[in-house]
Amino acid sequence: QVQLVESGGGLAQPGGSLRLSCAASGFTFSAYSMSWFRQAPGKVFEWVSGISALSGDTRYADFVKGRFTISRDNAKNTLYLQMNNLQPEDTALYYCDRGLLYGEGNRGQGTQVTVSP
Repeated sequence: QVQLVESGGGLAQPGGSLRLSCAASGFTFSAYSMSWFRQAPGKVFEWVSGISALSGDTRYADFVKGRFTISRDNAKNTLYLQMNNLQPEDTALYYCDRGLLYGEGNRGQGTQVTVSP
């Protein structure tokens, strides 16, 4: 079965950086596009960024363009999200899932990112 384990979240100051990881198992990771999503308390679940399976083509939501970078290591079955210039509005629980722009509903426990002075 699909298993996704997110890690790397924590507390950062505005302008700071964090790197999230998503360890995947139970499926052929290299064959699937992957995405990051997030949900803040009281706000909608939103797509953040995606990366395609074959070409490595990347997509970003407008609110993270120029600040976040998605990448993958197929040899390690791991998806990453480098987050720079973090802002308080980036505070949320971050999840990974299969899919480039939409998820499949496979959620791990998520990793909490809190941006505060």
